[in-house]
Amino acid sequence: MDLTNNISGKTVVITGASSGLGETTARHLASKGANVVLGARREERLQSITKDINTKGLGKAIYLKTDVTNKNEVQALVEKALNEFGKMDVIINNAGLMSIAPLTEVKVDEWDRMIDINIKGVLYGIAAALPIFQKQESGHFINLSSVAGIKVFSPGGTVYSGTKYAVSAISEGLRHELGGNIRTTTIEPGAVDSELKSGSSHKESVEIVQEFYQQAISSNSVARAIAFAIEQPADVDINEIVLRPTVQDF
Repeated sequence: MDLTNNISGKTVVITGASSGLGETTARHLASKGANVVLGARREERLQSITKDINTKGLGKAIYLKTDVTNKNEVQALVEKALNEFGKMDVIINNAGLMSIAPLTEVKVDEWDRMIDINIKGVLYGIAAALPIFQKQESGHFINLSSVAGIKVFSPGGTVYSGTKYAVSAISEGLRHELGGNIRTTTIEPGAVDSELKSGSSHKESVEIVQEFYQQAISSNSVARAIAFAIEQPADVDINEIVLRPTVQDF
């Protein structure tokens, strides 16, 4: 059985799609014939990526400028997918922010921003997609957590880890509540090359993060993991994938 046939023709909504894991995943899934609907704040980047994907001739790409902290904009992204393709098979809640700093720095604004993007952004994606999946009696949630959602990233990653633990808990609760024909996958990457490592404003923490990310692997590794989860037969639910560089001990 050619599992790639389970990707071709599917409609996949991706948040945080203007760079990093989101962009790479969009390109990878489109290369397998998926129709991808890209959401992010940087419209020029979205325009460039969708144009490039559409010239490749397999899957089709469309986009909508989207801030995941605004539930109405996330809803509009999902509605655009439905209006264009008549269905939505997968939503990848990928948008994220990693602002690393010790709690003693009391960077409350950064805490709020991480909570808004990393937790509420995922919940807004779930809220927008869930009624559609229930009506279709099929669908697939893919939520991006982190190895920091398994073990607290220290020093400085306490709040970030808290948000990623929340994503993992929400995903498991979603899986347990829904079941049936609606699938839920949590992706928990280690050090993967993306803009995530550039989200800190605390000088000493920036240095720690940059050193940690010297071991980073390509974002293609996450795109392949996501594709693996999507391409499984409908009765197979890949619930959790943890991936790290082979040299990463955390």
